[in-house]
Amino acid sequence: MRKLILILMAFVACAAVSAQPKSIYDFTMKSIDGEQVSLGSYSGKVVLLVNVASKCGFTPQYAALESLYEKYKDKGLVIVGIPANNFMQQEPGTDAEIKKFCSNKYNVTFPMMSKVSVLGDDQAPLYSFLTDKSADPRFAGDIKWNFTKFLFDRSGKPVARFEPNVTPDSPQVTAAIESALTQ
Repeated sequence: MRKLILILMAFVACAAVSAQPKSIYDFTMKSIDGEQVSLGSYSGKVVLLVNVASKCGFTPQYAALESLYEKYKDKGLVIVGIPANNFMQQEPGTDAEIKKFCSNKYNVTFPMMSKVSVLGDDQAPLYSFLTDKSADPRFAGDIKWNFTKFLFDRSGKPVARFEPNVTPDSPQVTAAIESALTQ
């Protein structure tokens, strides 16, 4: 009986370890339309995750993000916009209001997720993973503001992080995307 208990305890410990996310593909989010989206559905694509906001000084980056998406989507790039209201209440709208704003003002066609929190006690699990220095010491760390960008290669591994002041059409973002697309 003792041996059986030890085996069960070892099994539970292994299951807990294997439950830890290893890439962005291990997460499911709600789309801006309310549907569940497994980020695993982007497997094999280069992914740029961006926490976005509609009333921010960086909001015009939506135009550059859409342009980047149009330029590279057929080569395997997907941009995922993730609204967040963590910084000076710059994303106060509902999902429907955010979607309407993005569509009407910037003609956004890339995937948008439902609004989440990117820091604090109610931080979304994806952002807990992205900011965890033990999971990724190179690119992790707190989200400092809206329009922080994380770039992932086709296998879901992080290859770059760009802070909000680095625009999507900057040479360093373009070079990182083009490099990831060729691998």
